[in-house]
Amino acid sequence: MKSGEYRPDVRYVWQSPDWPALHYDLPALSESVGEVSRAQGLLLGRMADAGPASRDRAALSALTDDVLKTSAIEGEQLDEDSVRSSVARRLGVDIGALAPADRHVDGVVDMVLDATGNCQAPLSAERLFGWHAALFPTGFGSLTRIRVGAWRNDASGAMQVVSGPVQRQRVHFEAPPAQRLEREMGEFLAWANASTGESSVIKAGLAHLWFVTLHPFDDGNGRIARAVGDLFLARGDGSPQRFYSLSAQIQRERKAYYQVLERTQRGRLDVTEWLAWFITTLRRAIDSAHATLDSVLQKASFWQRWAQTPLNDRQVAMLNRVLDGMEGRLTSGQWARLTRCSSDTALRDIQHLVSLGALRKTEEGGRSSAYELVTGDPG
Repeated sequence: MKSGEYRPDVRYVWQSPDWPALHYDLPALSESVGEVSRAQGLLLGRMADAGPASRDRAALSALTDDVLKTSAIEGEQLDEDSVRSSVARRLGVDIGALAPADRHVDGVVDMVLDATGNCQAPLSAERLFGWHAALFPTGFGSLTRIRVGAWRNDASGAMQVVSGPVQRQRVHFEAPPAQRLEREMGEFLAWANASTGESSVIKAGLAHLWFVTLHPFDDGNGRIARAVGDLFLARGDGSPQRFYSLSAQIQRERKAYYQVLERTQRGRLDVTEWLAWFITTLRRAIDSAHATLDSVLQKASFWQRWAQTPLNDRQVAMLNRVLDGMEGRLTSGQWARLTRCSSDTALRDIQHLVSLGALRKTEEGGRSSAYELVTGDPG
């Protein structure tokens, strides 16, 4: 993409006379792009060696995290059990008891899976409209009715990203007027579906930025922008299975995400800073996925060891919670609360597992005993 002329009167990047000719310093990015490519290859190699069952579990974990965190970035908290169950249904992974279907959760899951699982399919207005409709099955965003499956029309005023109380709102960004969207989205989609020469990582970063700058919908633009970026990352990986979550890493670095996005959208057409941040954040997301795989392999090893030992449903459910990284101390009270059983029943469950060598009492103090998993050979 060619460099554009700087205009001091231009407030937002899309107001530049050369928009959307985004450009970047490729030599400055080449080292980090190479590091990400090597990290992707290493992760995919480990996954290939892990076997189908472990790959499925790792994909389940990554996709669950992705759906939860892409919504959390926008301040929306989804139920983790509902998300995990929805992903498991679609992947065909057995996780035991499933949570009841939730239409809203299913919509977010469907969008994420379509973006990555069907990454080779062209990106079209109709496909984006389908994603948008899946995100808003009731036709409402929060308590406000929105245009679903259609570009925004700015009937309520300019599309702005704001923060702060109503009386003192700060405008971080204003998107292009609605009357420009048909042409703007046409240009974006033509570029998205063309062979433009960028690496998949850079194209993912550009697509994410370009889409969220256009902000073509009344709501859901951030989630769809991240799905668009994931589509190009999946193309680059050459695998429909996802083993890392960029959205989860962005959620961990949410403040920096919004800061670099605002600087870029208020800046010139040079988007090197944005791409540098996007690439290094992606690298950290891939690094985090190795910890997820370690956990999956540990879980598989644990259940292989105890496969022939009769355990009740409460014990299986709680051991899985601990293996999945349950927060907080594992106590009989926590056990009783999460499994909805009496304190005496919880204590019997735990003592049985201690006698088997699957759990042991921790050395930490406190008003009640806490327990931890025995991951080595119980001897």
